[in-house]
Amino acid sequence: MKVFKSVALLVQAVALTVASWGVSAQANYPDKPIRMIIPLATGSAVDNALRLVAQNMATSMGQPIVIENVPGSSGLIGADRMLKMPADGYTIGGVNDSVLTMVPHINPNTTFNTLKDFAPISLIGTIEWGVVVKTDSQFKTLEDLIKFAKANPDKLTFSSGGVGSPQHIAMALLMQRAGMKLVHVPYKGATQAAVGAAAGEVDVSFQGLGTAAALINGGKLRLLALSTPKPLPQFAGVKTIDQTALPGFFFNSWAAMVAPAKTPKAIVEKLSAEARKAMDNADIRDRFTKLGITIRGTTPAEFEAALKKQYELYGNVIKENNIKAN
Repeated sequence: MKVFKSVALLVQAVALTVASWGVSAQANYPDKPIRMIIPLATGSAVDNALRLVAQNMATSMGQPIVIENVPGSSGLIGADRMLKMPADGYTIGGVNDSVLTMVPHINPNTTFNTLKDFAPISLIGTIEWGVVVKTDSQFKTLEDLIKFAKANPDKLTFSSGGVGSPQHIAMALLMQRAGMKLVHVPYKGATQAAVGAAAGEVDVSFQGLGTAAALINGGKLRLLALSTPKPLPQFAGVKTIDQTALPGFFFNSWAAMVAPAKTPKAIVEKLSAEARKAMDNADIRDRFTKLGITIRGTTPAEFEAALKKQYELYGNVIKENNIKAN
């Protein structure tokens, strides 16, 4: 009996020691560089936003945040790679809503469960959107485009960052509401889709303003209408879809940070607090505004609630529009 008691005490002591090591590691977090995997191409609105916040977080925490872009398969490759890493807070993900709430409903090869395999850190911001055409397009207003498209089904083309991408879903919603039919031309990313519209390779694109802003400001794209609740001062004179063609129509997307589900709660909370702190930076707020991004900065719990709601919403939209992976 004494032997068993001694063994039990030894096991208990070891368990307490291991637990204390874990607490100490979390208290000292981070004590080495953090890697952020972004399953998207560089240059998108989401990529731009996440880089700005990560840079500020790194300065505050005293450790670099190394960005690794892993595009491919509509974000599934990068998301899967991030989830296979140790859940210790040293590998996190920077994602858009498509990767978590759209693609899983479309691609049967999705290897994760959005609502179980990720630990929400913070919803960084919402990317405001708008309908764009080449600067010398025959369409001067969204009403003009809708009128032509309804009279000429499948005559016009639109670009997106891929099947099931936010650009694809946004245009599917617009076509559904307007009663028009356009031909989908998927590209390898949002940036390429915007450039394709600017080059006249397609007739129109529904884009996040953070992606298209440089082309709009550079005179390569014309912004026909915004999908925001109200006009934006940085795009003076441009009306909303709600004000003009389709009352009640709104669309945006978001940039967010996540971690593998088993990441210690204390580390998730620390990362979330640092992200929210970064978004209080006046320079970041100004740059977000210019990119057409509305700062959110949610807590993990707030982001989790928003994630569940949007996952269900887009699941229904995708099913109703019969959107499937190629």
